[in-house]
Amino acid sequence: MAKYDVAVVGGGIVGLAHAWMAARRGLSVVLLEKTTAAQGASVRNFGMVWPIGQPAGELYDVALSSRELWLELKSAGVLDVEECGSLHLAHREDELAVLEEFSALGTHQASMVSAEEAVQRSPLANPNNLLGAMQSATELRVNPRVASRQIAAWLSEKYSVECCFDTLVTHVQPKLVRAADGRLWEAERIIICSGSDLQTLYADEFVYSKLKLCKLQMLKTRPQSEITSGGPHIASGLTLRHYTSFEACPSLSKLKQRVAEETPELDRYGIHVMASALASGEIILGDSHEYESAISPFDKEEIDELILRELRNVIKLQDWTISERWHGIYAKHPTLPIYEREVDKGVHVFVGPGGAGMTMSFGLAQRAWKDWLGEN
Repeated sequence: MAKYDVAVVGGGIVGLAHAWMAARRGLSVVLLEKTTAAQGASVRNFGMVWPIGQPAGELYDVALSSRELWLELKSAGVLDVEECGSLHLAHREDELAVLEEFSALGTHQASMVSAEEAVQRSPLANPNNLLGAMQSATELRVNPRVASRQIAAWLSEKYSVECCFDTLVTHVQPKLVRAADGRLWEAERIIICSGSDLQTLYADEFVYSKLKLCKLQMLKTRPQSEITSGGPHIASGLTLRHYTSFEACPSLSKLKQRVAEETPELDRYGIHVMASALASGEIILGDSHEYESAISPFDKEEIDELILRELRNVIKLQDWTISERWHGIYAKHPTLPIYEREVDKGVHVFVGPGGAGMTMSFGLAQRAWKDWLGEN
């Protein structure tokens, strides 16, 4: 039976974050993932590292710490990380008011730009009825389809992390992990990073945790000939309803009321639209949010059409042909940035960063390891 200092169950971005934070401290690590490569929420997203969406204070600081760790991976040649920044576009007066209020708070590295400047910064920005925009330089772009795989390969090569893919863990107890094929691993600390699949190992814990499942629908366009470089991530005024960082803005309540009255279907499906241009010229578009009993294995065409309808007001494309459609499911806690609990001696559950896994996982794992090891 192989022995390690740390066993991480789950090969998505949260599990990889913990494997990295442990390995860089000189600990021996085994990473166990049930599929042949990460296939969950870690690959089904925009690839946005999005500090601007985190509330001021500790969580924004954690997001910025995550950002620095992503840039460390870039410097090490692990994967491409684009320092693209972001643009929040305002096409309505209440959207502009929220952005101006947010910028004036000075809590985030963000500032207002004119409509003309916004169009200059991004060929995606729809100039029709554009009133202004807010820019932030802190956001990053990675390719979610390859990021997890590249990080896992690097951890194996640089730190000798034992990455066991196609390995279904069926039993965990203090210092012992068992797979479906009978293999055993011994580890002093075991970290469960199984995401929305927590029920498989800890059904009672999932109920106790108050975690909720969320389904989102996303799309990707064909390559756009006018896109020669990615440029900033684009967020719409609808996005202001979604991220907690904007809750301190007095005008947000009026914006929410207007959306609820004019387009209640957007609230029904939790739709707020964003766009991110890959280096290939393809544009990732999204997204929606359906929770718990509303989740179905069958995607709703109505949701895709609503996303596209709203995006046409925000961005302009030469070719709106959709080349791919997919959905993802993640776990989200109603109040915590991630659900963390020691469920048995030396066994930690660490799941549920919601839609902020790419943004927060490295920083949250770093914070956890500092706490566990008593580091200053």
